[in-house]
Amino acid sequence: MMRPKDLPSSFPLENEDTLLAGHFDEPEGYVAKRPRGMNDWLVTFTLGGEGFYRIPGREEARVRAGDVALLKPGTPHEYGTSPGERWHFVWAHFSPRMIEAGLLPQDEPLDVQRVESGHVRKRILRAFRRILADSRERGDYWQELCVGALREALLLVAQRRRNKRDARVEEVLRLLSIHMREPVRIEALARAVRLSPSRLSHLFKEQTGESIVDALNGMRIRQAALLLEHTGRTASEVSYDVGYHNYNHFINQFRKRYGLSPSAYQKQKRPQGISPADASKD
Repeated sequence: MMRPKDLPSSFPLENEDTLLAGHFDEPEGYVAKRPRGMNDWLVTFTLGGEGFYRIPGREEARVRAGDVALLKPGTPHEYGTSPGERWHFVWAHFSPRMIEAGLLPQDEPLDVQRVESGHVRKRILRAFRRILADSRERGDYWQELCVGALREALLLVAQRRRNKRDARVEEVLRLLSIHMREPVRIEALARAVRLSPSRLSHLFKEQTGESIVDALNGMRIRQAALLLEHTGRTASEVSYDVGYHNYNHFINQFRKRYGLSPSAYQKQKRPQGISPADASKD
């Protein structure tokens, strides 16, 4: 006799606001049917193999590695492992009251987002692992920690839902942010995403509206503005902090974005945050 499947719906909830999560690797034949739907949201993140979702009035949706599926409360549905496949996935049930509505799809009963970026996939998986660990350990604030990790995963999915950039462009933006202080090397970035430098430059400009160099300068100057506004660092120190070794170039880039010199910007935002000696450098 086969053991009963540990369907998410079979776990006893402590109350309607309890977050419930699991990690399944199911063979062909695994299926969950809920003709009346659920009272809460269900999110699944597929790690390998293939699963399916069926809801009335819609074509069957297949989910594969990198797919995040969100099923709306009250939606009649059936899901399981696709024929001839295994389905390896993590999942969570959560109350609509736990997550702000803006992070959740409102128009469709089933929303499936494909996460192409390997980095983002790893972040989502790490978030689910924290949910699983905290929900099992049940330490102090375990549920708050779980909701925080779930919110991180859903923020990443919501970002993907709103921004349909190519995963290679997303990876370049990530690399630029990590190595912001270093000189930009388009050839190295192109190798990292397996494109030619010319193809990468064209794709990046097409999807972001700016060149790779301009994007890097934008990151540096935005970070510089934050440091000028919220720390006691001088303009010349901030210039070095964000990766500019030519102070005049920093001033020109800053003026281009904010219409002020770095020192004037700092004086405007933090009247006591700049010394007359540093102001004279502009």
